[in-house]
Amino acid sequence: MSQRRGIPLAFYIVMAIIAANIFNVSFVPMVIIAGLIAMFNSSRKKERNQRQNRRTSARNEQRSRTRTNRTTAPPRRQSRPNSPARRSGNNFSKSNPFKKSGIAKYKEFDLDGAIADFEQGLAISEGDVALHWNIAAAYSLTEKKDKAFFHLNRAVELGFNDFEKIQTHDDLAYLRIQPEFDDFKANGYKLGAKQARQSRESKRLDASEQTENLTDDILLSQLNKLAELRKKGLLSEQEFVTERKKLLRR
Repeated sequence: MSQRRGIPLAFYIVMAIIAANIFNVSFVPMVIIAGLIAMFNSSRKKERNQRQNRRTSARNEQRSRTRTNRTTAPPRRQSRPNSPARRSGNNFSKSNPFKKSGIAKYKEFDLDGAIADFEQGLAISEGDVALHWNIAAAYSLTEKKDKAFFHLNRAVELGFNDFEKIQTHDDLAYLRIQPEFDDFKANGYKLGAKQARQSRESKRLDASEQTENLTDDILLSQLNKLAELRKKGLLSEQEFVTERKKLLRR
C-alpha cells in the first residue's frame, strides 16, 4: 500500500508570497501562517504514519503467531477403525450378575449368600481375579481356611500381585494366623503340593456334602408329597407304602 506524499514547506511559502502580493499585505505574517499550516499537516502525517505502522506491526505479529501455532501443534491422531472387542475373562466378568450381587451380600455381611453368588460367578467366569479374591476373603471370615487358601492361590496364579494387601487386609486376618501361611508366603503366596491337595480334597468333600444335602431335600420333598396325596385320598394306604419303599430304596 503506497503512502501519500506530504505537501512540501516551500509550496506553502510560495503561496503565502503570492497571497501577500494579491492582497497587498506584508508577506512576513503570511509566511508565518504558512509555516504553522505546514507544521500542522506534518504532525497529522506523522500520527497517521504511526497508526499505520502499529496496524502493520500487529498484523505481522498475528501472522507470525499463526504460523508458529501451525508449526508446533501436535499432529492430529487419525481415528482408528473400531476393533472387535476382545472376549477376555475380565471383560466378560463385567456383565457377570453374580459378581455384583455377591459383593452386595458381602457388604451386608451375608457371607453364605455372598459365597454362593461368587461360586456361581466363577462357574461363568473362572478366570476372574476379583471373584477369587472376594471369595477367598469370604471363606477366611467364615474360617474355612482350605477354601480360602485355594482361591487366594488361584487369584495369584491369574495375576494378582498386591502382596501387601494380602499381608494387611483385615478380612484375611484368620488366614495369616494359620500355621500354613508362612509356607504359603514363602512360596510366593501360592500353595505347595501338599496344601494344594488338601484344598482340592476339601472342595471335593464340600461338593459331595452339598450333593447329599440336595438329595436329602429332594427325597424329603417327595415323601411329603406322597403324604399329602394320601391325606387327600388320591393314594390308598397300600399305594402310599409301596411308593414310599420305592423312594427309600433309591
